[in-house]
Amino acid sequence: MEKMVILGGAKLQGDVEISGAKNSAVAILVAAIMVKGRCHIENVPHVSDIDVLMEIIRKLGGQAEFIDKSVVEIDCSDLTCFEAPYDMVRRIRASSYLMGALLGRFKKARVALPGGCDFGVRPIDQHIKGFEALGAKVSLEYGLVDLRAEKLLGDTIYLDVVSVGATINIMLAAALAEGTTVIESAAKEPHIVDVANFLNCMGANIKGAGTDVIKIKGVPELHSGSYSVIPDQIEAGTFMLAAAATRGDVTISNIIPKHMESLSAKLEEMGVGVEEQDDAIRIYVDRPTLKKANVKTQPYPGFPTDLQPQMLTLLTIAQGTSIVTENVWDNRFKYVDELNRMGANINVDGRIAVVDGCEYLTGSPVSATDLRAGAALVIAGLMAHGVTEIYNLKYIDRGYENFEDKLRSLGAQITRRTVEEPPQLTKLEKKVSGN
Repeated sequence: MEKMVILGGAKLQGDVEISGAKNSAVAILVAAIMVKGRCHIENVPHVSDIDVLMEIIRKLGGQAEFIDKSVVEIDCSDLTCFEAPYDMVRRIRASSYLMGALLGRFKKARVALPGGCDFGVRPIDQHIKGFEALGAKVSLEYGLVDLRAEKLLGDTIYLDVVSVGATINIMLAAALAEGTTVIESAAKEPHIVDVANFLNCMGANIKGAGTDVIKIKGVPELHSGSYSVIPDQIEAGTFMLAAAATRGDVTISNIIPKHMESLSAKLEEMGVGVEEQDDAIRIYVDRPTLKKANVKTQPYPGFPTDLQPQMLTLLTIAQGTSIVTENVWDNRFKYVDELNRMGANINVDGRIAVVDGCEYLTGSPVSATDLRAGAALVIAGLMAHGVTEIYNLKYIDRGYENFEDKLRSLGAQITRRTVEEPPQLTKLEKKVSGN
């Protein structure tokens, strides 16, 4: 296994370019299964989630490969298999999109319940509600979701809760259904718009993506085409927060500033300098301390749940008491014990974390509990006194391309090393950290 070693204290400075959006790319690659032809997809981040999805596509009988640094070509013209391999589907949450894509193309699908990061219950009831409304029969047995339909017919589907996954899955299946499908109370995240734009470029007829009502007029088939994935909102936010946490001065480029408005507003509230440009944001800190702030995660355009761990990490060194409320997932504070081990003062009660700001964090061995928590621990290590060792890097590798290289280009002292196993905490360390 590997560990990341960070010597904290360096102020991040310089320019960093953001990769394509991981959350968009994983859905777009799956959507390409529905296309009987070659898809040329640019600005794809080379992260482990993408590698897993490309291997799934190949196992299904399609072709998928990187033909350049960030360019993927997919050809599913001869795809015949509608059953996704169990062991691979269990490794990645975005594999849930295989249900909608395979159902749309073959009118049948057999997909294992998806895996991915574990930070709360992720029901697929809204996905199933949508598939059934389109005419599919759904059964669950032995951890597999089996979907069958003689044909798919458009319908009006109201989502009981705003769900990104259900919105995309229904949109995929409906793109090749007969008639018109209307999704009400749809999620509005940027990657939903991106997936809809991709499908439209391939011949679909989707309107209203980015609003709470999406209308999909089914078409007989999708054709070959080219598309470029939008910049990664969450990677951009992670670097914005890392710059603020180290009291640095960083320009984050290749982004869409509008996507960052909820984070930019909170940073300005804390006293961080934020300068928006056409496709970049400069983040700098020119004051000795940062102010407290209260944060509530919400569906877009609210504060993203995927930036909650990184934001909370910054709040550990803000003056006063901050309150972070998690309104999206029910168990996304698992990483808090790791921050407290580094000297943070955080108390969690259900979906609420109370953060009492401290003067500084101290380096310590810690373990990532999920993708974004791993990024948060990297930020903690960058701003801590001393050396921080981070384990379970597989989570970080799922969603950040060349993370260490980009940080080193900004002046971070960070390396990756091979180790046999993570260290065991002593009884005293466990008592101090509350574990």
